Amino acid sequence: MLTSHLDIFVQKMNSLGNKGIPFLFIIDYEMNNPLIYTFEEAAKQGIYFSVHGLRNKKQVDLVEQAFSFHKKIIDYSRYHAAFQKVQKQILLGNTFLTNLTFPTEIEANWSLERIFEKSNAPYRLLFKDQFVVFSPECFVKISNGEISSFPMKGTIDAAVIDAEQTIMADEKEKAEHATIVDLIRNDLSMVATKVHVKKYRYLDEIVAHDKRLLQVSSEISGTLPDDYQSNIGSIICKLLPAGSICGAPKDSTLRIIKEVEGYRRGYYTGIFGIFDGTNLDSAVMIRFIERMDGKLFYKSGGGITRHSDPGKEYNELIDKIYVTAH
Repeated sequence: MLTSHLDIFVQKMNSLGNKGIPFLFIIDYEMNNPLIYTFEEAAKQGIYFSVHGLRNKKQVDLVEQAFSFHKKIIDYSRYHAAFQKVQKQILLGNTFLTNLTFPTEIEANWSLERIFEKSNAPYRLLFKDQFVVFSPECFVKISNGEISSFPMKGTIDAAVIDAEQTIMADEKEKAEHATIVDLIRNDLSMVATKVHVKKYRYLDEIVAHDKRLLQVSSEISGTLPDDYQSNIGSIICKLLPAGSICGAPKDSTLRIIKEVEGYRRGYYTGIFGIFDGTNLDSAVMIRFIERMDGKLFYKSGGGITRHSDPGKEYNELIDKIYVTAH
């Protein structure tokens, strides 16, 4: 039997974890092209990360440059057609939450490297001159034998009147968040025991280049087996793809996404992370800009349920096209 790229990746991740050797890992949405590097190997290939301040690239003091950013927003009719297809699948009972995404062409005067350096996000990744990620969303953390996930579902412009109360009281948002928390709790139960929701529906503030956003998150944790380091690759891959960027039930929703989106996500909505020799920290690859055929595309989206309003969902997709700069 031929060994797949994913099998080789998992074996290497397990081996490095067992030996306590630090590494960077990057896994695409469909898990077809997973990558793993020691920190030094990554830097030599122009692959740089910053995870809560731990980084493999020396901080660069860049000359100040005003940021210019323009969105070539997709036509609403195109979005609405895909939205309606998702709604049909919901009515058929094939999904009750689908994360619908699209690429939006953008124009920006900053290089991908400058965006990497200037973005104010806990999880940042620069993959050569191909794509940059500045994600606010943790996938999982592993520390002292405990695994934790922090799904984000629910976004609102902080400038909206009573924004905090509005997002927390919205019935559609509450149902969507509950669905994802339940999905993540079930996923973690495949690899851990004593899985529980430690914190439910709390707000984080994200400062974008042109606005402030409020994002709703939860924290779910469980206990891993004592030998988790020697199986760390197996554990991570068993949890993929991330529930927050596909939907539920996962298998049928993945098929719907492939049918209705009409493009390949690639590394967008995959995950990346680092193992420091003892602990692991990882992010969902959202807030994602990719260079394709000489143009820049920003990929974004949101969760669709039977209660979703297409206009609001379209606006959320647009609101998520931003750069966090410090």
